[in-house]
Amino acid sequence: MIELAEIFRQYGPGYRDKFASRMPVGHLKAMRAIEACRTEAMGGHVYDCDDCGEVRYSYHSCKNRHCPKCQNEAGQAWLARQQAMLLPVPCFMVTFTLPEGLRGMARREQRQVYNLLFRTSAAALQELAHDPRFVGGQIGFMGVLQSWTRDLQYHPHVHYLVPGGGLSADGQTWQRSGEDFLVHVKPLSRLFRAKFRAGLKKLNLWAQVPGRVWSQDWVVHCEGVGSGEAALKYLAPYVFRVALANNRILKLEAGQVTFRYRESDTRHWKTRTLPAEEFIRRFLQHVLPKGFQKVRYYGFFAPGQRQRLAQVRQLLGADNLPEPETPPVQDQPAEPTPANPPVIRCPGCGKPMRHVRVLCRSP
Repeated sequence: MIELAEIFRQYGPGYRDKFASRMPVGHLKAMRAIEACRTEAMGGHVYDCDDCGEVRYSYHSCKNRHCPKCQNEAGQAWLARQQAMLLPVPCFMVTFTLPEGLRGMARREQRQVYNLLFRTSAAALQELAHDPRFVGGQIGFMGVLQSWTRDLQYHPHVHYLVPGGGLSADGQTWQRSGEDFLVHVKPLSRLFRAKFRAGLKKLNLWAQVPGRVWSQDWVVHCEGVGSGEAALKYLAPYVFRVALANNRILKLEAGQVTFRYRESDTRHWKTRTLPAEEFIRRFLQHVLPKGFQKVRYYGFFAPGQRQRLAQVRQLLGADNLPEPETPPVQDQPAEPTPANPPVIRCPGCGKPMRHVRVLCRSP
């Protein structure tokens, strides 16, 4: 199977020779980490088998949050925590998409624009949901930033998973939404646009925005997703993986990368072939700024609102379930240490192998 790391190893040095002076530091670090992942450069451990003499090298992972090989276990752990937070009510997926006219600026000013996208979309959703014509109470929800389409194009948007209802102002009543309706998307879209516009003015980014952006409709989508279980499984890979998994890369041939993707409308699998340079460019535009949190919690799901969340769970009869935990998303799974090497079984005879020595990481 062709992996992203192999593409980076073959074509990354040439890409950096050509573009390094214009590349963000985070992009350079991500490339080098992925290239070195689970190779001798990362260091690791050596094992042998006393029974059959087999020798095995176990190299460390890079732990970079953009590496497709490093994040599967962390993704599964995150999914389990979110499933414990689900409430016994219908859930909705609300998606806010940044208009095409703002995407060039978003690429240049990722940290500011992504933060503004979260802040304004969440505020618009909370404000409209609080209207008595809709929910009439404080909602709680979780959001995940995604910046790509299935074929790696740049397309920033935020998915929010929202339980259908809210907590009354006095904390004594659960205000249910409709079974298949949360809020109207047209007023939500206009409110989002107005808040984003005001935010841009405060950030002194207003001059970079073409005027047509403010006269067009902004895309906001809301749909029922049942219990929310399937929606969480859809979101989990986007939390700990960027753009595509290794199993979607089909071949690397004559400087061309071919990968598969599922078309959104038809759900049919299609393939796309790109020059390696363009493939790398598309991948790197989804590398996030250092420390940026792509998963955020609002309303009674916010970390500082545990008391309100407990009230909601009690009102819904869910207080007998395990208390959910919402720690910040971790970029890196736990890594074995020299003092605590991983247990390895012999691939030949299946017996535990003996740890021989530690391999130091390359400087």
